[in-house]
Amino acid sequence: MWYFAWILGLALACSFGVLNAMWFEMRSDEERDRREVLEDD
Repeated sequence: MWYFAWILGLALACSFGVLNAMWFEMRSDEERDRREVLEDD
């Protein structure tokens, strides 16, 4: 049954990586928008 725990751990790690990348993209988009607003003033 070790393989079941291993595949669950691998899936969890991949899910965490995808969510982390999505969060990073969201943050960089917000930062870019914030800079554009400051440059327009």
